[in-house]
Amino acid sequence: MATRTASQLLLRRYASTAAAAVRPPAAALRSQRNAVFSREQGRQRALYPRIEKIEVSMRCPGLEGTLLVMNRGISTPLSCARHLTEHHVTNSALALVDGELWPLHQPLTRSCSLTLLSFKDSDPTLVNQAYWRSCAAMLGQVLETAFKDNYTVELLSSPEVPVTLGAFCCDVALDPQLDSWTPSEETLRSLTRGAQLLIHQDLPWEPLEVVPSVALEVFSHSRFKQEEVEEKAAQNPKGSVMLYRCGDHVMLSGGPLVARTGQCSQYEVTALHSLGQGPWGLHRRAQGLSLPLQLQAHHTVWRKLRQRAEKLVELPKPEEVTPPSLPDSDPPATTSA
Repeated sequence: MATRTASQLLLRRYASTAAAAVRPPAAALRSQRNAVFSREQGRQRALYPRIEKIEVSMRCPGLEGTLLVMNRGISTPLSCARHLTEHHVTNSALALVDGELWPLHQPLTRSCSLTLLSFKDSDPTLVNQAYWRSCAAMLGQVLETAFKDNYTVELLSSPEVPVTLGAFCCDVALDPQLDSWTPSEETLRSLTRGAQLLIHQDLPWEPLEVVPSVALEVFSHSRFKQEEVEEKAAQNPKGSVMLYRCGDHVMLSGGPLVARTGQCSQYEVTALHSLGQGPWGLHRRAQGLSLPLQLQAHHTVWRKLRQRAEKLVELPKPEEVTPPSLPDSDPPATTSA
């Protein structure tokens, strides 16, 4: 059995590497990734052919004792919010399901307790981290579509950066033809406009938990993402990985994202630093700054925050990062170039 599993893994890697060697145009890549995502999403929804009821016990301030009867495998935390008030629909960014972090658009599969989290909570640490991660995901989406079709863009990792460092990050390797290119202020403004367009569209971040073979098919033309899939699957006790879709962009995420792009408000791409040569070519780090819709900054404060976000984010060593505890759930770079 072990020999068979190892052989299957080697064959899968060989097939993926062969596919990655021939990279189709960006539009074809997006179409292929969307098709695999939609197929798997449909397969998972078909696992619940009959409507089965579950009980969801609310654990939000002022809602203790509220019990909602929802549909197993169909209803999401956002569905529950819609049974409460418009305030909960608008302001909820993330959820806790039986104490486990849960995206608002991910279906509920059992009777559970539910806590809706927002940016105005007494301890918004987990929401802030998901927001920072979401802003980095949006930056990656903008980068992937900002360059002309004859330039390749390889999205690398989006480092888990503490909010206290002042900027979110997305690492990228651009086409070797652009190695000598230095981004201008107009480049950063163009990238910012791309992000603001996504914010204006108020697109949902759709989560989909999948087995590694599905994720490898999604990223069959990206050797870096193939390695990242296997790494994240090995780190997950369930052996699965989490994909998200925003519009026509499918991404891999190391943690939950907030509900939708419209929850971002002030957003600016502040820098695109060179990190030097790496395994995938010249590595660059795109950085940005953002505040959610519920939190606004005066332009003078924003200017100071922006100046800080322009500086290269030096990531702390792994041993210096302390993971947060869960709260108690009981009471010619751009297209215009």
